[in-house]
Amino acid sequence: MVTGTALVLGLDVGGTSTRVLVAGVDGRVVGRGRGGGGNPVAHGVEAAAAEIGGAVRAALAGVDPGRVAAGVLGLAGGLVVRPEFGPLWDSLGLGAHPVLVSDVLLAHAAGSSGPDGNVVLSGTGGMAAEVLGHELRRTADGHGWLLGDRGSGVWLGREAVVGALATIDLDVPLTGLDAAVAEALTGPDGLGEDPRSTLIAAVHAQAPARLARLAPVVLERAAAGDPAALALVDRAADHLLDTLALLRPPGSTLPVVLAGGLLTADTPLAARLRPLLAERWPAAPLRTAGDGAGAAAWLAARSLGAGTAELHRALTA
Repeated sequence: MVTGTALVLGLDVGGTSTRVLVAGVDGRVVGRGRGGGGNPVAHGVEAAAAEIGGAVRAALAGVDPGRVAAGVLGLAGGLVVRPEFGPLWDSLGLGAHPVLVSDVLLAHAAGSSGPDGNVVLSGTGGMAAEVLGHELRRTADGHGWLLGDRGSGVWLGREAVVGALATIDLDVPLTGLDAAVAEALTGPDGLGEDPRSTLIAAVHAQAPARLARLAPVVLERAAAGDPAALALVDRAADHLLDTLALLRPPGSTLPVVLAGGLLTADTPLAARLRPLLAERWPAAPLRTAGDGAGAAAWLAARSLGAGTAELHRALTA
């Protein structure tokens, strides 16, 4: 049994995975847990609670849950959707119930310990945000696949399919990115005698957000020098830059945190966006979001008056 000072609990809950970290306010990590998607909008409250609960129990193995003095749970849509997890926390025996925050605020904390800054995010969705005094003040885009999310994984996938359909309309063979997208959607059987209908049917046979699975195809082709893929990456970077500019004035020196899987990894999109950000805001520090569960634990420690920069580095690395 682990003994000692009070503990903080951090949860980074998404549609595909749940990550949990338990640490002391001295920065010593005492437990980690991982589970499946815990977003109640995507999976329902009961299924989400099961995944979150399992991940928390794994992180608290051998630890008295009553020692948890503060917790933070970062959740997509956390400012709009507020699921009732109180019974779950009670069943776990936690000394304090985690506080719900937006995943965007969590992304900022994962990249910066400062109170003010901006986030530009590209994952399945895409958006930008302004954080002031460790609080989410404004956002831009993040409107979903139908109305926005420009520069996101879904946007890249949708535009790649649009390009393939335009090539089919020209009645010329699919090559390069167009062929790669068609193969990813239809598999080894190909497009058959009616490629237009086959491709459209393949897209509509899945949830719209699943178009994001084509983003790696676009990025791989861009890394290989495919002109069409490079053009899409350029457009995506421009969209993200324009979205951030809606919130961020010229000359701002506040940090910019890159978040989301398409910007935190070494991708052609991140490589294209970074110099654009440096050109637009040359005096601004550019940072990459780190461990989201660690950032949530740091926010929890901050609520106890222990949110130092040193603790931030220890938990988010």
